[in-house]
Amino acid sequence: MFDIFEQPWTLLIIAILVLPVVLMLRRIFPEKRYWGQWLLPAFLIASAFGFDLLVKTDLEKINAVINTAVKAVEQENPDAIEAIISDNYRDSYHNTKRDLMYHCRAKLSEPLVEKNKKRPPIIEISSPKATVTLTVIIHFDKQSYVYQDIRLMWAKVKLDLQKEQDKRWLINRVEILEINMRRANWRDIR
Repeated sequence: MFDIFEQPWTLLIIAILVLPVVLMLRRIFPEKRYWGQWLLPAFLIASAFGFDLLVKTDLEKINAVINTAVKAVEQENPDAIEAIISDNYRDSYHNTKRDLMYHCRAKLSEPLVEKNKKRPPIIEISSPKATVTLTVIIHFDKQSYVYQDIRLMWAKVKLDLQKEQDKRWLINRVEILEINMRRANWRDIR
């Protein structure tokens, strides 16, 4: 919760607490006043936003991978999906990354998804691995082959990610857990 690299609030709160201390010390010891004392709270505020912007934590990198995957499906872009899939990908239906990408290209070759709306994911990190449970509401395109039967679908999936040598997080397993709040798996996808 107090990780200064994930959010700026901890250092901002410290800066707010330091400001009255600086004011109080300047009043108590007027002979020791100098302009540089104002730099301490300013430095803390700048550090808060600087750390947040410059340092990408594992959690932020994993969230970026998830957002990329959700947007890639929405935009029907299998190349963007391929970029975030590990070379050693394997799940209960696809034996290789190549099999998964063949499946993705086949499903995403025609209009399918109008938009995706993801719920906040549940992320468990034990570096160099992470597990994400993600629920997405999929709104199908009106020109889609499934739109006549289903206009929207709730999909709950479990993603296993692995940290690569170059510090990137890539998906190395995806399992479908539920479709419309019923147990499901890869074979249930038409």
